[in-house]
Amino acid sequence: MLIGELSRRTGVSTRLLRYYEEQGLLEARRGSNGYREYDEDSVVTVRKVRALLKAGLSTEVIRTVLPCTRGEQPGFDWCAELREVLQGELAALDDRIDGLMRNRSTLAGYLTQP
Repeated sequence: MLIGELSRRTGVSTRLLRYYEEQGLLEARRGSNGYREYDEDSVVTVRKVRALLKAGLSTEVIRTVLPCTRGEQPGFDWCAELREVLQGELAALDDRIDGLMRNRSTLAGYLTQP
C-alpha cells in the first residue's frame, strides 16, 4: 500500500509516517516509480508505535522495544533486556513526577503568601 493509504488506515499523517521511517520504526520498500510501499503489517506497526508513544516512550526506546512487541495493544515477548529498559523508563518517569510535585508544591506555597 502507498503512504496515503497507510495514513488513512491508521489516522497518522504522512509526515509522521515518514518520520517513523527515518527513526527506524517503520520500513518501506521503494516501488519502481520511487514511491514508498508498505505491507499489511505496517498498519499494526504504526498502531504499536502510537501506543508506545502514548505511554511516554521516546522513539529511541521504541526502536529497542518494538521487536519484542506483539499485537496492537501492544503485548510483549520478554526478550533480552526488555524488562530492564522498561523499568529504567518507569524510574525516569517517577523522577520527573517527583520533580513536578516539588515544583507544584513550591508554586502553591507562593500562592498562600499575602
